[in-house]
Amino acid sequence: MFSFSLRYPTLQFVKTSRSAVGLKTTNYKICSSISRRYAATSAIQEISTLLLVEHKDNALAVSTLNALTAAKKLGGSVTALIAGENPDSIAKTVSKLDGVSKVLVAKDKVYEHGLPEVYAPLLTTAQKKLNFTHLVASHSAFGKNILPRVAALLDVAQISDVIDIESPEIFVRPIYAGNAIAKVKSIDPVKVLTIRSTTFPPATTVDAEVSRESAPDAEKPTLAEWVGEEIQKSDRPELGSAKKVVSGGRALKSRENFDKLVYSLADALDAGVGGSRAAVDSGYCDNALQVGQTGKVVAPEFYLAVGISGAIQHVAGMKDSKVIASINNDPDAPIFQISDFGLVADLFTAVPELTEKLKK
Repeated sequence: MFSFSLRYPTLQFVKTSRSAVGLKTTNYKICSSISRRYAATSAIQEISTLLLVEHKDNALAVSTLNALTAAKKLGGSVTALIAGENPDSIAKTVSKLDGVSKVLVAKDKVYEHGLPEVYAPLLTTAQKKLNFTHLVASHSAFGKNILPRVAALLDVAQISDVIDIESPEIFVRPIYAGNAIAKVKSIDPVKVLTIRSTTFPPATTVDAEVSRESAPDAEKPTLAEWVGEEIQKSDRPELGSAKKVVSGGRALKSRENFDKLVYSLADALDAGVGGSRAAVDSGYCDNALQVGQTGKVVAPEFYLAVGISGAIQHVAGMKDSKVIASINNDPDAPIFQISDFGLVADLFTAVPELTEKLKK
């Protein structure tokens, strides 16, 4: 039996500039440190990271490549864990990624659809048997669904949405819709991290393959079973990985206008389609297209906001885009403060004209 004492975090406020995103408000950087002192401490372990690989339809998720880059920054070795009914081809692809030291493969039909109830025991068992110091996954719906359960089973705190890694114990993450940056120091015996993919470049491939072996056997709970899913298929680029994105807001006034104007412009640009929370809540577009703090975080090469005012919650999901352009009839709309290019115009006139010019 052991005991521990918990010291409350001390917050250090440091005034910083928001010029990086063009806002006129003041940003505060919050540095927090949570320290746990155990009566009996183990010897210092060599850094060893387990990377959870996300894949679907025999294709590797791009966000996993970004998470691998973050895992490499921790130092030490990186072991990739792949689970599924028949993940051999994905395992071979991952074995060629730069930075992967070894690949663990769990073959079973129960892992095919990413149910967190069966994935969590798998990761927990792998950590306990192989003594990983860090567990890493992308901050996607897949990773966010599984890693909190893993952290709970390991009785440690999860650190979400990591945007930078300063050391194996110090991590940087946004809080308050990106208005502040928290620097978190964790001395939990195991660090459980989800990585924001837009802040780390994707890992590259190499010619040589690393070894592949079976993952440790783990319990397979039957608390949940896969029933089915409805997937909307489109020829447009997927929102999370698109190099160009066109997003529409509440100013479009109806779903019919959204479909007619935003989708047509996106087709002309060969871009993905997104929407603000206001557009989603109003029923103009599906929830899967929401960009923002409570939606998807994107960082395309070009982001075009149509009829979006620029609430801070939306800005948090797209401010890292390389080039930002906006169309709005209000010259004082906050979206213009972070835009590289802005057009003050009626979108119902400007968007059809722009679409026609792009089609020529």
